[in-house]
Amino acid sequence: MHMTTWLIPLLPLFGAAIIGLLGRKLGRIAVSVIGVGVVLLAFAFTLRAFVLAGSAPDHRLASCSFTWMSTGNLSVPMGLVFDPLSSLMALVVTGIGALIHLYSVGYMWEEEGFARYFAYLNLFIFFMLCLVLGNSLPLLFVGWEGVGLCSYLLIGYYFETDYAPAAGLKAFLTNRVGDLGVLIGMMALFAHFGTLTIAELLTKVGHLSPEVGFGILSFATLMLFVGACGKSAQVPLYIWLPDAMAGPTPVSALIHAATMVTAGIFMVCRLAPLFQLAPITLSVIAWVGGITALFAATIGLVQRDIKKVLAYSTVSQLGYMVMALGAGGFAAGFFHVFTHAWFKALLFLGAGSVIMAMHHEQDLFRMGGLRAKLPITFWTMLLATLAIMGFPGFSGFFSKDEILYLAYLRHPALWVIGVAAACCTSFYMWRLMALTFWGEPRDPHAYEHAHESPWTMTLPLVILAVGSVVVGYLGVPEAFGGHFAIGRFLEPSLSFGQLHAHEGHHEGPAILLACISTVLGLGFGLFGFLSYRSGTALAESRAARFPTLHRILLNKYYVDEGIERGILAPVRGLGRLLWQVGDVIIVDGIGVNLPAALARLGGEFLALFQTGRVRNYTLGMVLGALAILWIFFK
Repeated sequence: MHMTTWLIPLLPLFGAAIIGLLGRKLGRIAVSVIGVGVVLLAFAFTLRAFVLAGSAPDHRLASCSFTWMSTGNLSVPMGLVFDPLSSLMALVVTGIGALIHLYSVGYMWEEEGFARYFAYLNLFIFFMLCLVLGNSLPLLFVGWEGVGLCSYLLIGYYFETDYAPAAGLKAFLTNRVGDLGVLIGMMALFAHFGTLTIAELLTKVGHLSPEVGFGILSFATLMLFVGACGKSAQVPLYIWLPDAMAGPTPVSALIHAATMVTAGIFMVCRLAPLFQLAPITLSVIAWVGGITALFAATIGLVQRDIKKVLAYSTVSQLGYMVMALGAGGFAAGFFHVFTHAWFKALLFLGAGSVIMAMHHEQDLFRMGGLRAKLPITFWTMLLATLAIMGFPGFSGFFSKDEILYLAYLRHPALWVIGVAAACCTSFYMWRLMALTFWGEPRDPHAYEHAHESPWTMTLPLVILAVGSVVVGYLGVPEAFGGHFAIGRFLEPSLSFGQLHAHEGHHEGPAILLACISTVLGLGFGLFGFLSYRSGTALAESRAARFPTLHRILLNKYYVDEGIERGILAPVRGLGRLLWQVGDVIIVDGIGVNLPAALARLGGEFLALFQTGRVRNYTLGMVLGALAILWIFFK
């Protein structure tokens, strides 16, 4: 078991190395086979480890190879852990990752950087598996930083353009803010507990009681949550994710829907017993998640770029997950991570199929009438839309309404915020579907040449569509007559090391709340569909009646402009000042150029006395000798 466990992350690393070094010589077919094959093999080994972990004591398999770091009181092992949480997340990473790799073969086939793309994608899978399976916070942080690096490389894949490198840099810098929080949180935990091994840390906190007031646990968990805000795109560090749509569409599906953006939620779930001891942190998490869910959903109402709509939808759905964590529903939050991975990956890949059919057109207002041209894409995206809006029986229904129920128990205002975000979600998703697939074509030339994508792209769509329908039944909430099987499955991980595990539900009007949110969601979805089914005229007339509100939403509340003027412009100004004063004047001017100028002037002055005539030099020597005699004998 030891060797096969390590093969899971090492196989994608091997694929990245082979493709990165030999990709140009191997050819596209060999690159495709290696790139997809190593991830499929990793998925097979992950599935085997998943089964073995299920039959192991405490449903946990730990593999420690050697001591990675040892200095003073710090000792960090290099090992992997398979428990219910990490094994399920690893299945998502490798399983959905393999489907997206397969989809990428068709989507990226004509690109010049085909091999470079697959090398980056394989490397991303390796780092994501390190993050998920690592048995210590430092190893988790290596994966954390690695996926950030790969995200930067993949977002900036089209490096010849202006927008892609800028978007990659924005993602990289924004995530560095969150990464600083993770480092500070790790330092605080080590200072207090003397270990960074996750199992030892959770065992030490197992006998503690919830913190009263603001103490070291609240500080450490808040710092870790700052990192989660960066990776999982929460207010105010969400700004990088919409711009990350500059990368290829499969990148959006893999990194910014199914895996990397859920890393923050995964970290909080991994340290759930620690976060349960910090009530102040949980309150902050709940409200940040709720605000993010509604804030991003309102922006998605009016966006015209099909990928931008889905990007703000992702931010909003991440807000739901974070709100669940803050409400104490760690299993519910992770359940939404699981269901969201299926239907949001499907929506992004479906959008990629539409974009290819429309010759890389992404403006919803230039689409229309594509149902007949793209039947597989249409039906699969329809199922994903029903899932994300929480239509009864689909996966999103069970995970969304479980979160809303827990939010209501935490604070009724959170439930109101969550329902409002759900209504916005229904509206903008049916707006997207209506503008894309219904009505008359608004770009006849592109429509004329549109056709369904190749099987390498449609097969992942069909598999993801099936998952979007059925995976919700793994977690039918107890309040709805189910057993919340996924919650019971995750319990050993979420309560690891605790003497008294606690994640119980209180009695509440769950069915009534679900009915209210579902009816409202269906109503707003119907409203969005009817508003855009026949084109954009009705919506444009409404926008004309509320021009200020429409302009604010279309410009995303002017957050980017505010950051530019309030933070970036002053920083650039300070940088220019330091450059002009510190570098140009002090270092170059006074430190380098002034001594050189003085030496040059001195040399030029002395050169005036160098005439080349012997009598002048003799006269100078005589006068000098007389001056010396006068000084000594005066």
